[in-house]
Amino acid sequence: MARRSFRNWLRARFDRTMDRGTPALIGWLGLTSVVLILVVSVPIYFFARTDNGNQNGSFFYIVWESLLRTIDPGTIGGDQGNRPAFIALGFVATLGGIFIVSTLIGVLTTGMNTQIEELRKGRAPVIESGHAVILGWSDQIFTVVGEIAKANGSKRSSVVIMATQDKVDMEDQIRARVGDIGRTRVLCRSGSPLKKADLDLLNLDAARSVIVLSPPGEDADIDVIKMLLLLQYRPWPARRPHVVAAVQQTENLAAARLAGGPFAQIIDADDIAVRLVVQSHRQAGLSTVCTDLLDFDGNEIYMRAEPKLVGQTYADALRAFDLGCPIGLRHADNSVSLNPTSDTKILTGDEIILIAEDDLLVRLATHPTPVHTEAIVTEAEPERLPDRTLLVGWNARARRIIELLDQLVEPGSTLDVASAAEPDRGQVNPSVLSLGFKVCQPTNRRSLEEDLDLGSYRHIIVLADDTIDPDHADDRSLVTLLHLRDIEVSLGDPYTIITEMNDDANREVAQVTKADDFIVSNKLISLLITQLAENRHLHEVFAELFDPAGAEIYLKPASGYVRPGATANFATVIEAARQRGETAIGYRSRSQGEQAPGYGVVLNPSKSAPLTLQADDSVVLVAAS
Repeated sequence: MARRSFRNWLRARFDRTMDRGTPALIGWLGLTSVVLILVVSVPIYFFARTDNGNQNGSFFYIVWESLLRTIDPGTIGGDQGNRPAFIALGFVATLGGIFIVSTLIGVLTTGMNTQIEELRKGRAPVIESGHAVILGWSDQIFTVVGEIAKANGSKRSSVVIMATQDKVDMEDQIRARVGDIGRTRVLCRSGSPLKKADLDLLNLDAARSVIVLSPPGEDADIDVIKMLLLLQYRPWPARRPHVVAAVQQTENLAAARLAGGPFAQIIDADDIAVRLVVQSHRQAGLSTVCTDLLDFDGNEIYMRAEPKLVGQTYADALRAFDLGCPIGLRHADNSVSLNPTSDTKILTGDEIILIAEDDLLVRLATHPTPVHTEAIVTEAEPERLPDRTLLVGWNARARRIIELLDQLVEPGSTLDVASAAEPDRGQVNPSVLSLGFKVCQPTNRRSLEEDLDLGSYRHIIVLADDTIDPDHADDRSLVTLLHLRDIEVSLGDPYTIITEMNDDANREVAQVTKADDFIVSNKLISLLITQLAENRHLHEVFAELFDPAGAEIYLKPASGYVRPGATANFATVIEAARQRGETAIGYRSRSQGEQAPGYGVVLNPSKSAPLTLQADDSVVLVAAS
């Protein structure tokens, strides 16, 4: 009974050791090899130490020869002994070595395959520091990764992605759709961002920022809110990364902000998309301006302390820079004032908010650029007239678009909705707009021409259908747009068009039309998220730019600032805008409106270079609504 108990105990210990995997197997094989070598070497030492013709009969030499026989079966062919005992012992060592080495090769192969499978699963802990973490997977991830790589330029940086997709799959998609990412390293991990144990793999304590992406599906905001809760209530060290996320529905914004806490910056994607559509449909080129400011290819928004300007006014700051266009001030208490009054004093601790191609290119002018005062227009702005706008299609954002338009248009303005069937307009009761409805098949040219008096409208908005697949919706929008553009040419260019697109790739296919025809809200939201992930202090700047109550970006006729055809410079445009209480940051040339990549938009131009603007050109401004 005692012998059986000992055997069971020994077997249990052996099984427990074997459960430890490949290292334990290699250990047992090593131990077996040592035992085999000793079992062969000891008899040879005592009974046949010189039988092979070699006079070196030391024990260690015999052990070495036994080891060689065990590892390499060919060694036995060089033996010169003829005594049966020596031959038998050498054969035992060689035969045992064949089994041991074969088993070892199998164990190593299995272990390596297992390790490769584990690596494919993406479950290895992250040891990076100062990295950006992206939680979730959607089409936005390709824009975000590409922009982070551009933001870091030639610097080494790391991006860690966690999603439920296969690790290798994610890496292949990023390589195919993002392309060259310079010295930025992308690490993918397979797991659920909704599980604390999986988040612990990402070394969040050492991360510089965390980006929470909305997954595809109807309940995307629910997953975003849960991820924000997990991030807020996990134990953090003294320093913690800032978190950036976007919700797709405005009604979930308050819950997301509560879940994210003070360290999270939450973007209302639905609200921004509505504002971009409403602001862009009357201002050709606005979408190009927003893209230029939000991506890392051209001009960006920087904050810079300038001790030499302390005590001077904002008007002085507008004239002080040779490179860079000021748009406002960031105060010592972190509050932001965009387009402040000209007499606003710059205090100690204030930073200048400006637009520049790179923060290293910003510099103060040694001498103020001369202003051509004779070219400045001093007449008052012309009175705004009522608009006639056509809304083609209907989606979940249409009601809010109508409500916002109702706040911005002049009395007497008209908005007609054109779709295949009259939509449920709910509680939409505009107080200024005259709202109408027309039956129309948007993708049918004959229906567009016969059912709609297109020549009577000044602006047309084409909405993406959110009841069908996004790609199919983009295809329908594109066909509608092409019909409208062709009809516009035949009518003499009476209206502007703004078109919603879901995928930026579909916009690129549509480059036969004007660039300012498109609002790809998903891409713009991705760009905005990346900007905030790289610089959290920009949140207040963008919040005011996209707030109707704050300072916004406008494109206004250049004829209201400088005389058409007069030779001037951009410093003159800045002064003309300052006299109207506005800040000029660039211009748009109508003659260049069809040419990529800027489509006539030039931000942060040289202040001293000669500049002649025509009546149909525009000045890009930051101004109060």
